Amino acid sequence: MRPFFSILLTILTIHLQCLAQDSSKVSQDSTTNAQLIATTRLLRESDSLIKADAAAKATLEAQILQLSNSSNQRKKELEQQLSNIEQTDSLKKARQRERIRQMKAISQGIPVAPFGDTLFRVYNKLGPFKPSDRAANISRKLQLIEKDPFYSPDSITVVPNENNVDVVYNDLIIQTITDDDALWLDQDKAQVATEYAAIIRKAIKEQKTQHSVQYILVRLGWLALILVVLGIIIFGINRLFRALRKRLVREKDRYLKGVKLKNYALLNQQKQLGIIYSALGIARIILILLVLYLTLPLVFGVFPWTKGIADKLIDWTLSPIKAILQGIFHYLPKLLTILVIYVVTRLLVKLVNYLASEIACGNLKINGFYTDWALPTASGIKFLLYAFMFVVIFPYLPGSDSKVFQGVSVFLGILFSLGSSSAISNVVAGFVITYMRPFKIGDRIRLGEITGDVIEKNLLVTRLRTTKNEEITVPNASILNGHTVNFTSSSKDLGLILHTTVTIGYDVPWKQVHELLVRAALATEGIQKNREPFVLQTALNDFSVAYEINAYTEESHRMNEIYSRLNQQIQDHFNEAGVEIMSPQYHAHRDGNASTIPPSYMPGNYEPPAFKVKVDNKP
Repeated sequence: MRPFFSILLTILTIHLQCLAQDSSKVSQDSTTNAQLIATTRLLRESDSLIKADAAAKATLEAQILQLSNSSNQRKKELEQQLSNIEQTDSLKKARQRERIRQMKAISQGIPVAPFGDTLFRVYNKLGPFKPSDRAANISRKLQLIEKDPFYSPDSITVVPNENNVDVVYNDLIIQTITDDDALWLDQDKAQVATEYAAIIRKAIKEQKTQHSVQYILVRLGWLALILVVLGIIIFGINRLFRALRKRLVREKDRYLKGVKLKNYALLNQQKQLGIIYSALGIARIILILLVLYLTLPLVFGVFPWTKGIADKLIDWTLSPIKAILQGIFHYLPKLLTILVIYVVTRLLVKLVNYLASEIACGNLKINGFYTDWALPTASGIKFLLYAFMFVVIFPYLPGSDSKVFQGVSVFLGILFSLGSSSAISNVVAGFVITYMRPFKIGDRIRLGEITGDVIEKNLLVTRLRTTKNEEITVPNASILNGHTVNFTSSSKDLGLILHTTVTIGYDVPWKQVHELLVRAALATEGIQKNREPFVLQTALNDFSVAYEINAYTEESHRMNEIYSRLNQQIQDHFNEAGVEIMSPQYHAHRDGNASTIPPSYMPGNYEPPAFKVKVDNKP
């Protein structure tokens, strides 16, 4: 049933298309009529001039015959005039043939096609009848003759009629061949009429044969055979794909191992099997549709009156393919230009990558150009190269000159500009940060309230890993707008100074405090021993003095650990010396309470001092 509905839909589509073309055909016939009428007028003018020359020629020949031998001078004059007329007539005929040849190139004539195929064409008018009217009348008469049950081919004869020649069927004049028709075809009128009569006999015979019962039965047999073969082919295709599915299921462990990308299973066996099933189903449908499409022209070509549908189907198939192939062929020069531009750009990109890698490795040195600038600079140059390549290639893209393509390009450009303003600002900030060199990968830095090690730096963001193993992403624009503290950049050369502050009471000599702080710093692991720590007294508070110990280290990534150990050493050394740390402030009344120093640092016979009360008995 589906092929039947497909055929029916195709017939209706072609019928509607033919109806839509009727109006354009009428307009085309009107234009053709006007051209052919003008052509007929020109032919008649030329023909009248040639006939006038022929009459003058006949008159001269008669006068020459009437002259006696004594009138040699007069006879020579007449013979010269006759020769001139013959030469003029020959030139006129040559010009006439050339004019007809030129008019044939632009005038196709009106076809006479009563049974579908064109039998011949009408080029000239006859009396008040235009060429299209003559063609329509001839077609109508031939259709009536074909329906005549008593038709006999011998009834079609050629009969001279005054200045014309008629092709008649019994008493019915089918067509009249005029001097204009013969002149146009460059043949004799009787010859043209005889050829047309033979063509008409053959066309009517074929048409009657096609409408005979035997012919229709034979064609129906061919149609049945085609449909049977079509059914067998479709059945075979279905059986083939079912066999493929069964074999695939049986041998899936042999052929289907899954698809892995490194250690990731991109497709397991079941998913791979499902994809192959879907591909087989699509291939089966496409193959069946292809067989149906190739069979439909055969089905429609069985009967002559449906042969036009087959031609339409083939034309619908071949026209898009032809247009696509022509488009590809005409586009080849532009495609080659694009390939050349792309290849040149790729070579330049490879050259930039090579130079950048050489500079980054230190093999190539340029004064004033740091190694960490190499890769970001290469990225910027490559971006500019690709942008320039796109600008150069754009005019060669298919449809680049169309208004729609240009409008879409402008629209996408506006969307990109509006939606990527922050991204572009980050990219610009990334370039600026790269050339400012405030930090590099692996440095311990502080951005605002964030302290961590730089683990990634690109044109958009910078990623830090804090001491708590937290990864923090900071936009480059934020970095550029704030301040950055780098703890690593000078730690190897100058040493990073770690500092902490303690407050000690005024009762402890400051020299003793300095000594204890320096000893504590030197005893701390990670503090440089070759650089003497130093102490700064930063404040004289109400109840204590603020001492700041400053020590050098080159291990900036362990600064938190070193701070912790430094504080431990300060506690140990001050407790061993019996010095109380008053940080940040400590208030105590010595009324027999124990000291703040841990007992392990106190002597064994230590007793807390008693609370003393002094009584004054004086009146």
